[in-house]
Amino acid sequence: MVNMKQLFVFVLFIAVSVGTSFAQNSEMNPEAGKLFNDGNALLKSGNYNNAIEKYNSALKIEKDYRIYYQKGVALKKAKNNAEAKEAFEEAYKLNPDFEGGLNALGGVYFSMGEYAKSIEKFEKILDMQNVKANVKNKVKKNLALAYSKQGNEHLSKGDANKGIENLKKAVEYDNYDAAYLSLAKYYSEMGQYEESIKASENALKYRSNISKGGPYYYMGLSFKGKGDKAKAREMLTQALGDATYKRTAEYELGLLK
Repeated sequence: MVNMKQLFVFVLFIAVSVGTSFAQNSEMNPEAGKLFNDGNALLKSGNYNNAIEKYNSALKIEKDYRIYYQKGVALKKAKNNAEAKEAFEEAYKLNPDFEGGLNALGGVYFSMGEYAKSIEKFEKILDMQNVKANVKNKVKKNLALAYSKQGNEHLSKGDANKGIENLKKAVEYDNYDAAYLSLAKYYSEMGQYEESIKASENALKYRSNISKGGPYYYMGLSFKGKGDKAKAREMLTQALGDATYKRTAEYELGLLK
């Protein structure tokens, strides 16, 4: 049992909107620039629809990647992912060296549940030149989330091989506790007890989004599978403190008597 609400603490993939640092490699048309700045002020105040109107007016004067990007941010905040995606795509077409456009595209694809496309965009950022280390680290965390989501989708459809492959990829990019927990669950179900214990230990070691009960529960099941009843009782007793796993842990402890 894995509590899906515990599994994923979603982060926003879109970089900071107003105040984003753009490469000033070309001057914007003054009239378009005024509309752009007006749009930014409206966006900052939360007036997304009027901000979008300002960006649209600016784009009638000049097709600039910065305007498309900010329009995409406003659309995303207005929960219009489909049009936000189009705006970010235009920003990327106009400036393929702008990692913010790729990052935003990856984020909006993630929000739309298109994890393969999300992963493709994020991985492109890692291949780009002159991307700062802190940006790459954030992208790796995003990749861990996307691969985890995709991995659990495969597992829910019964494709264990692809599911495990994606979850392992997730923890290669970042020590994501929820991905380790999913690995612990499925390794336990597959009878790969040593792998399950190892994944559970890593889930505890890097824990930030999940409770302790899950890793202890799957370690308990795995030690039971190995025939180590004493260790199984120890782990399952630890899991009792977690309301999500309490009932099943009690049941498993009852079977060990």
